[in-house]
Amino acid sequence: MKKSMKFGIVAAVAAMVAAPLVPSAATAAPASAAATKSGPTSIAYVEVNNDQLANVGRYTLSGGANAFDVAIIFAANINWNGSKAVLVNNDKVQATLDNAATQIKPLQAKGIKVSLSVLGNHQGAGIANFPTQAAASDFASQIAATVSKYGLDGVDLDDEYSDYGANGTPQPNQQSIGWLITALRAQMPGKLISFYDIGPASSSLSSSSSTIGSKLDYAWNPYYGTYSAPSIPGLGKSKLSAAAVDIQNTAQSTAVSLAQRTKADGYGVFMTYNLPGGDKSAYVSAMTQQLYGQAASYR
Repeated sequence: MKKSMKFGIVAAVAAMVAAPLVPSAATAAPASAAATKSGPTSIAYVEVNNDQLANVGRYTLSGGANAFDVAIIFAANINWNGSKAVLVNNDKVQATLDNAATQIKPLQAKGIKVSLSVLGNHQGAGIANFPTQAAASDFASQIAATVSKYGLDGVDLDDEYSDYGANGTPQPNQQSIGWLITALRAQMPGKLISFYDIGPASSSLSSSSSTIGSKLDYAWNPYYGTYSAPSIPGLGKSKLSAAAVDIQNTAQSTAVSLAQRTKADGYGVFMTYNLPGGDKSAYVSAMTQQLYGQAASYR
């Protein structure tokens, strides 16, 4: 299911005092000792309905390091089977997982982490309306099983397209997303858990306990072409992306500006979406020059 474009939703952001950039501890390891970079963890969502995940690994900085650190398969769905939420892959997502030898493992061999995005499917089930802790834990078990089966590095949680209330499903509640994150962290120790900061789950997390936020690895602004950091107790700047770039729709000049602000403000993550097939190294380089002081090539 294709993610809708989100333009023109600009949050007012107060100017922040520039701070020295501290590389994220979760940044993927470079391919060799000589291939290093210092700067934010770079995220690349790929719409696998249209493009190949493996393309993420073709971008290399002039020093030899990967241009992108985390590749996210967009996207698996949360469906409603009449009694509970179930994890379902469309044919393109399933093909990406089944072809792990060509789509996933080559990225991991380069030090790039691979996560699976999970979001609603207009059936009333989503990450914000689990009615009980047991229901959230059950869905976490489904995610954990998929991550284990296909050798993935984690999951990305996205509270869109759920249509809460459809098919008699409950409305969102304050505890649901916390239950899910807590269960995922318990069932997937050492794996990435990221959050696309949108929807009722976002509202719940913004006022949740810091013990829940501390179980996340990353969270990012969901509104492409804008700059606004998520506010989640327990999640510091080193794990946040204030910038949101749609590579196919955000103007290159805007992407450059967002990269500059990310570095100046000391955020530890830089999120991009919609990496297409083919050579977009001119666009990617415009960002990496600001983030890492290195050009990117497509190989």
